Amino acid sequence: MDELITPHRSLSERGFIILIAIMTAINCATAILFVSLGAAPIPAFLGLDLVAVVIAFAVSNRATRRKERVQVSAAEVRVVLETPQGEQLIWASPTAFTRVNLVGETEDLPDLRLALSGRELPVGRALGRVERLNLAAALRKAITAARQERYA
Repeated sequence: MDELITPHRSLSERGFIILIAIMTAINCATAILFVSLGAAPIPAFLGLDLVAVVIAFAVSNRATRRKERVQVSAAEVRVVLETPQGEQLIWASPTAFTRVNLVGETEDLPDLRLALSGRELPVGRALGRVERLNLAAALRKAITAARQERYA
């Protein structure tokens, strides 16, 4: 099994540019209105508002570049964090002893974890409820198949 988990991105780059252009036009029109009424400091606050939105979207966009790769082989279960800076191994455990725990399966957002000897690692945090349940089932199936492959 080799599963790549990527965060959902609801706004494309083009959509972001359009949104910022519309917000800029509305803020400029509002700033002109307030300056004509004698409220000179208001445009500065409107500019800060626009900067805050741009920063929030930039942080959100940076988070979408972090990908989580879950690999199951006959020898081991690996979780690798992929970022623009490179890959980082954050979990490696023998397949024979790795468990898949699904905490709060009946809750709105269950917590999916890999477990080994008291250590646990949350997996699939970027996924919704159904996707986490599907990933848990796929991981259990892949680990079972890998164990059988190893001992066959």
